[in-house]
Amino acid sequence: MAGYMVYWPQDRVQELKRAKDNGPIKVVFGSIHARMPAITSVKVGDIVFPVALLKKKFCVMARLLVEHREPAYDYLVRELGNSCSALVPEGVDWKLYYDRPLLPHLAHQEPFNCCSKWAVWGGKGSAITPRELPDEVLPDLRFGYPKSKEKGLRFDEKGNVMTNCLTVTRRLSEETLGIFEALFEEG
Repeated sequence: MAGYMVYWPQDRVQELKRAKDNGPIKVVFGSIHARMPAITSVKVGDIVFPVALLKKKFCVMARLLVEHREPAYDYLVRELGNSCSALVPEGVDWKLYYDRPLLPHLAHQEPFNCCSKWAVWGGKGSAITPRELPDEVLPDLRFGYPKSKEKGLRFDEKGNVMTNCLTVTRRLSEETLGIFEALFEEG
């Protein structure tokens, strides 16, 4: 089991807040764009943590245990009745699903940009709510594999996490996975 971090931009978090989507999280999408980075490394059994920068604070938004991995198109047609913004596989008539009404679903189950390629999903997701990590912990976070290739977050001259270091899917070190998991332990 590996842990991965994916970035949710502020407008995505605000969209979920407006929709009153507090989860539980059911799915995370990956695309071919930095705004919703690829999740090709994520496998069944892994854990995905969407993160966001809210008022310059690093927040872990949710925890999803991956029970299934499939093309976003397949997930969206089955779960929402519409392909939304998924990349349509070759040979499929996309018009069959383009104008169909959406089935009832949570806001996070719709991709937030075009060209969704993969969906990882499961039934054991957490609530979607900001869980702020203390500033003093942030320099200790490490990402990458193997250990010899781990790197930390990047910070600007004021000590704020730089967004551009979050716009790729990053594998958590064992220690960082422990820090993230502690946010979700029952108290």
